[in-house]
Amino acid sequence: MTRKMAHALLPLLVLSGASVQAQTAPRVASGPAGGAKPAAQPSPKDLKYPPLRPIQPPSLEPVTLPNGMRLYLLEDHELPLVAGQVLIRTGTLFDPPDKIGLAALTAAVLRTGGAGSKTGDQIDRQLENLAATMESSIHRTAASLSFSAVKENAGQVLEVFRDVLTSPEFGSDKIDLRKMQAADAIARRNDDAGKATLRELGTILYGKDNPFGWMEQYDTVNRVTRADLQSFHRRYYFPKNLILSIWGDFNAAAMKTRITELFAGWTVEQPPVPEFPKLNGGAASGVYLAEKKNATRTFLAVGHLGGQFSDKDCAAVEIAARILGGGSHSRLFDRIRRRMAIPYDISAQWAADFSHPGLFQIAGSVDAVSTVDALKAIREEVERMRTAEVSEEELRTAKEAALNSFVFAFDSRAKILAGAVTDEYYGYPRDFFQQYQKAVSAVTREDVMRVARQRFDPAKLTMVVVGNPILFGQGLESLNTSVQKLDLTIPEAKPQATKGDESSMARGRQMLLRAQQAAGSTERLAAVKDYTEVAEFLLSTDNGGLKGTQIERWIAPNLLRQESVVQAGKISVYFDGRAGWIATPQGFGGLGGGQLRQVQGDLFRLYFRLLLSDQIRERTVNALDGAAVEISDPAGQIATVEFDEETSLPRFVRYDLAQATGAPVRVKEEYGDFREIGGVKVPHKIAITRGGRKFAEVSVTEYKINSGLKTLELARRPQ
Repeated sequence: MTRKMAHALLPLLVLSGASVQAQTAPRVASGPAGGAKPAAQPSPKDLKYPPLRPIQPPSLEPVTLPNGMRLYLLEDHELPLVAGQVLIRTGTLFDPPDKIGLAALTAAVLRTGGAGSKTGDQIDRQLENLAATMESSIHRTAASLSFSAVKENAGQVLEVFRDVLTSPEFGSDKIDLRKMQAADAIARRNDDAGKATLRELGTILYGKDNPFGWMEQYDTVNRVTRADLQSFHRRYYFPKNLILSIWGDFNAAAMKTRITELFAGWTVEQPPVPEFPKLNGGAASGVYLAEKKNATRTFLAVGHLGGQFSDKDCAAVEIAARILGGGSHSRLFDRIRRRMAIPYDISAQWAADFSHPGLFQIAGSVDAVSTVDALKAIREEVERMRTAEVSEEELRTAKEAALNSFVFAFDSRAKILAGAVTDEYYGYPRDFFQQYQKAVSAVTREDVMRVARQRFDPAKLTMVVVGNPILFGQGLESLNTSVQKLDLTIPEAKPQATKGDESSMARGRQMLLRAQQAAGSTERLAAVKDYTEVAEFLLSTDNGGLKGTQIERWIAPNLLRQESVVQAGKISVYFDGRAGWIATPQGFGGLGGGQLRQVQGDLFRLYFRLLLSDQIRERTVNALDGAAVEISDPAGQIATVEFDEETSLPRFVRYDLAQATGAPVRVKEEYGDFREIGGVKVPHKIAITRGGRKFAEVSVTEYKINSGLKTLELARRPQ
């Protein structure tokens, strides 16, 4: 990773351009009268550029607020804008091994899940009305929250920024939506073979058994709860653990006063954050093949562990990598594209990082038949970097490209500020920018060969290949190294209840007891032996806008019959707790597969049985937080019930619904319009969402309790 790319990981919102003016040679004058010659056009080789100026950082002196927050302020009156960013010392490396994805969920829902007295949607509308933006992100070793606003609205946006940073709500609906998006990303992570190849190289080199090589899976994301997000925020988002920088059109003294007042009430204390986990190397060198039968090209990722920006030779190694594979002037381009005539797009990069070794990686794609030839050429060119001194032209071209990248990486005061804050965050010297620029300028041909010998090791290269081996011109075994198969199969989701303890289970039972009393009483709920519910439902327009009627009848404990009547006909389902049948206009048959699992879930989540789960021996009730309990059983049924804080009645029921392919979809049923039936309060309005999107609305039109239903009445097959 070049330094420019590393800083791009930390979002900047106010960018101002810089230009470099070229001075061309004068046009050739015309000849004598009657024999005028056309003016000669200048050649690109005649263009002359002034030398790049050294990076001139603005004068920056951070202040520490009374609550321990570090603050940088930089006035920039070029545009009537104010922007800011806070860096929080945390990252995905702090994910628990059984909840990989927790940090990413926290960062995402921090911004979308509401804050203070506003929901996430209300904050979205407010920012839109204020012509402002606010974004939250996280990567391995840093989290950030940033904002941008026009000057006149900066005060209001800062208040929203304060609320999102200090008191996020982590709304459950937004958690569900983000989980759905994460599941979709997991399902599609092999669609782009190039990205999959790079991902697998990193996983192999860093090792699958440590946070550097972990990947989110359906199960690890599904295990994350709202309480986990709240706990993660509480542990890492506190004043002494962050750096706030603000730049734009303001008076620095006035802004300091405003920020001090704004965050005066945020005095949360936590123990110092521990060091990030240390990197343990992964597998040994070799070739790793992931077969992709439908591929006509081969995707390659070759490399080994690299270094950090703090390495004294980092600048020289970056130049060496550019000479090896940094564009059309590189050795790999000359060898593979020009001399071997292999269609390809391969580049080399010394991807250093701030806090841990990055990767030395060579990646791209070639036509399948040339796979082994390309890999051999890569290995040979890496070796040639160690044995054949680079030319002055190669060195000059690579250094110019590296130095020119600084034009875009530090072309505004805002970017320079962000770079300075990043350096402080990672413990680098304040003038590191200038040092690195000078180091690049000072790299010599001897330096390139020295670092290539020390840092590039053909014997340690790991080669990841994604393609169809049938199309390879030669077998990978001809590379004289071990070949191992890579399995890119995505593990299926296996629903698993949240681990609880005696304390959380006791709290869960107490919450359920309060809900029972609010609904009528434990005794009245237990006295319900049958019910009949008639309801009208309307699917959302995205799901066809279908209208219909549903009749549900239940006899304690496990007999259930459901009938849905729509314009196309009637569907009847019967289940006795062990087996059942389904009748449709197309025919009659036994319950099985997804239909059986859905009916089993419906029986598990029946309103009366759900509220009495503490009375059902095989069920476990576990408090997730102060407003929600998770109810599960040994058969794998899991439902989360969230209660209204004022009434103690259930507000939402959430569960995962299995699908034919991919991850289960998260379903939320929102209860409303409670009415008393036979001394028990029963919801008469249910709004259903699937995957965070509106699915259906249900309105109960008739409800009967203990009407004397008979088993034969439910079991009778439709005529």
